Amino acid sequence: MSPQNSDGFRREALRVFVRDLRIEAGIGVYDHEHGRLQTLVIEVMLELAPQAITRLSDTINYETVAQAARAIAAAGHVGLVETFADRLAAACLQDERVLRATVRIDKPGALGGHSSPGCEVVLSR
Repeated sequence: MSPQNSDGFRREALRVFVRDLRIEAGIGVYDHEHGRLQTLVIEVMLELAPQAITRLSDTINYETVAQAARAIAAAGHVGLVETFADRLAAACLQDERVLRATVRIDKPGALGGHSSPGCEVVLSR
């Protein structure tokens, strides 16, 4: 049963998210993708145990998520968007409070036009 707050309501979920994080990364498996940066649009949804949040230290700082994504990009070329997403989800799960990490990455421009292909990876404890 979920913990109740002082008003008698149950806390059923706590989700922290970052949407539309745009970063430039060396990514892709094709020769023409090496040696150049491409835009990735990242969404991260983190599920934590439901609890009262009164301080930043009670939750996940959004900047921590953004820093993890930037660090993966800075570490060097990644072949697949799926690999990037998996690394970011695993980095988020380094915080014991995170029970489940969903990472979605769009790679706009990969197919030309207005399409935005990508992937979604879900890791949990």
